[in-house]
Parts: sequence; structure tokens; C-alpha cells
Amino acid sequence: MNLIIKSLNLKLKYPFRISRETKTIQNNILVILEDEDGIYGIGEAAPVKYYGEYVKSVRAALRRMSKFLINDPFHIEDITNGLQSRFPADASARASVDIALHDLVAKKLNIPLYKFLGLNPSASGGSKVTSFTIGLDSIDMMCKKIEEAKDFPILKIKLGVKNDLKLLEAIGRKIRMRRTTIRIDANAGWTVKEAIKKINAMKDFGVEFVEQPIPPGNIDGLKKVRDNVDLPIIVDEDVKTSKDIISLAGAVDGINIKLMKCGGIREALRMINIARAHKLKIMLGCMIESSISITAAAHLTPLVDYADLDGNILITNDPFTGVTVERGKLLLSEREGLGIM
Repeated sequence: MNLIIKSLNLKLKYPFRISRETKTIQNNILVILEDEDGIYGIGEAAPVKYYGEYVKSVRAALRRMSKFLINDPFHIEDITNGLQSRFPADASARASVDIALHDLVAKKLNIPLYKFLGLNPSASGGSKVTSFTIGLDSIDMMCKKIEEAKDFPILKIKLGVKNDLKLLEAIGRKIRMRRTTIRIDANAGWTVKEAIKKINAMKDFGVEFVEQPIPPGNIDGLKKVRDNVDLPIIVDEDVKTSKDIISLAGAVDGINIKLMKCGGIREALRMINIARAHKLKIMLGCMIESSISITAAAHLTPLVDYADLDGNILITNDPFTGVTVERGKLLLSEREGLGIM
């Protein structure tokens, strides 16, 4: 198979601020895998420095990975397992190849990816409603973003700073008037004590759950938070691959799976199965991504409880069209493969 690497620079509509950084542009990588029949699959890498990846490191990893791509794309398990063992630290690079392989194989079979995976997004509960993310900003700007997101019934509010309860109180009045579901993401911005205090103060705001309240690596701290609050706790930064799940069972209520963290669809499926075995709720999340990898994740939504797949909606120059959104509901097409145009 021939591997082609291209730049994919995505511009954000508004500066995207979370507890640890602010972005105005996301520099991603487009991957094209072409087989001997001239059929191609596309994938995307969204490197995040928090996880030790950069555009330069992704490009270098992909060039090395190209030497280990066997000619039969149907051997997805062999290919992705081989890449994982050789390139364990290059998750988003591996994800781009994994996504492109799945797109290529489903195109060769002339079926949508979800059918290749044996899934049915048209079944009851199959297609999920995605949340829309409101990044940290001034109260006026956060209110403006909320107004612009009036068609989304679920909002994810980024918090994790000192004045975040005041922010929530100010914007909460606007949200309550719309009867919108609120999810809170602190992006590891609180201490254990601070998390307990702030989460307990959120009960009157109609919050559904809180994501990653404290820095990763403190399972005892997570359990202490969970034991002292009434809202469910979902972890993101604490869980990258299936190996991280078992130790978290009993300390949290759910996990956030991202293709860019875990290395792609194959590992995401393993994570879903292990999480279900431990009675954990599952959310599919994303980085700032184009419709390529957002659509890839959307094909898995029949298997999960929550979706947070809005990375492509936050940008102004998405060169692709894939999964569409109608009042928050993710709608996959019947086109073959990922269904990207």
C-alpha cells in the first residue's frame, strides 16, 4: 500500500480555551492509503502536545510506519497490532492509519463502515446526540457561544479555573431558560478538595456529569471525589488505552474514549468491551479534528452512551463533509467507507 502524508491546518471559529491552554489553529495531518487496485482510504492525525505528539513527530512516525504496511488492507488487526508494538508513543499517527484502513476496506466492500463493524445507527438508541463545547472565555463571550449553539440540546462547559463557579452561575441562568443538558469538563483543573466543593455546588444547575475533575494519575483522589459527590464522574486524561480501564473501575462512573488518544478504531472497540465488562459508562470524544476522524468515531456511537463529537463544528475551514448534525443528532450517510466527501 502507498501512504501519502499531507498537512491539514484547521482554523477555529473562536479561540478555544481549556484549563491548561488556548488554541486558535489546530495543525493536523491527512493520511491517504492507496492499494494496488487504486482504491484509497483516508485518515487523520490530530497531535496534542499534552500527550507528547507534534506535527513533526507524527510525520516522522508515519514515514517509518509506511515500511510496515502489508499489501492486504483486510489484515487490519495484524497491521494495527504491529504498529502499536513498534510505535507505542505515536497514538494519533497510528489512529490516522487505522482510520484510513477501515475506510479503505469498507470502500472495497462497497458498504458504510458501520455495516462492516456490524452496527446499526438507525436502531433505537443507535444514533447519538453530540454535545457542543463552550470553551473558557469571558462571561459575555460564553453567553454568545451558548446563543449560537441554540440548536444543540447538550452543552459541554469547560471549567477548571479559579472563578469557574461564578462563570457557571452567570451562564447557567441562560442555559436553564433553554432547558439544556449541561456537562462539565474541568480538564484536570481542580484539586480533590476543590473538586468536591465545586461539584456539590453544581447540583442546582442541572449538570449531568463532570469530566476529569482532577489531574490524572490519582485514582484514590478520583474515588474520594466520587464518594463525596452526587454527580457521576467521567475520566478523560486518565484513560488512554484499554490497559488503563481496569484500575479505574470502582473509582469512576465512566470513561471518555478518543481515537487520537488510543490509536484508532480497533483499540477503541477493545476499550468499549472492557468498559462494558466493568459496568462503566462510555463517551466518545475528540480533539479539534476535521470531518474525517469525527465521522470515523461517529460510526462507533451505537456502542456507547454519550457522544462529544463536535471538533469539526468548532472550525471554519473543514475541507470535508461526513457525518452531519441535526439538532445535535449525529447522522451517518449510506456512502461506502467513512462516507466522506
